[in-house]
Amino acid sequence: MKVTKTPLDGVLILEPPVFGDERGWFTESFNHRKFAEAVGEEVTFVQDNHSRSSRGVLRGIHFQIGEGAQGKLVRATVGEIFDVAVDLRRSSPTFGQWTGVHLSSENKKQLWVPAGFGHAFLVISEVAEVQYKVDAYWSPEYERSLRWDDPEVSIDWFKFSNISLSDKDRNAASLTELRSAGDLFA
Repeated sequence: MKVTKTPLDGVLILEPPVFGDERGWFTESFNHRKFAEAVGEEVTFVQDNHSRSSRGVLRGIHFQIGEGAQGKLVRATVGEIFDVAVDLRRSSPTFGQWTGVHLSSENKKQLWVPAGFGHAFLVISEVAEVQYKVDAYWSPEYERSLRWDDPEVSIDWFKFSNISLSDKDRNAASLTELRSAGDLFA
């Protein structure tokens, strides 16, 4: 498996090998042992999530704090997304910074977003299906959202003109508000 570090410590781009011929292709989309070697620790996933969204749908920036903090292994199995991680660890030298990568059914890349980071994606193909593994269950009491267009974070969403948001994402808190409320990571 090819592992590429991003500018955010702990966030990794994973590329499992793909074997193909005239009949099609095969890839091992997840292998516990290889994943643990790539991220440098044992991670136990407890839930798999699967979403389908249309072009322009932006989901996030979501995260869970405290006991509910989640790591996510994200991939696009249909279409293409721009996948983003935001460092929300107050003590980190990259606090408030983001990194993004194109994940698609064609490139088979995956993004590991460990606990301590917010996560979002924007659908850039006509439709996309996103599957991701999480290492903690969804817990509404720990769930938080950061504004997708927070000026302090300043994510380049490619000036996409027709972004579609849920009410929750439209009304998400700014980084300043999250910091004031203590709703970030140490």
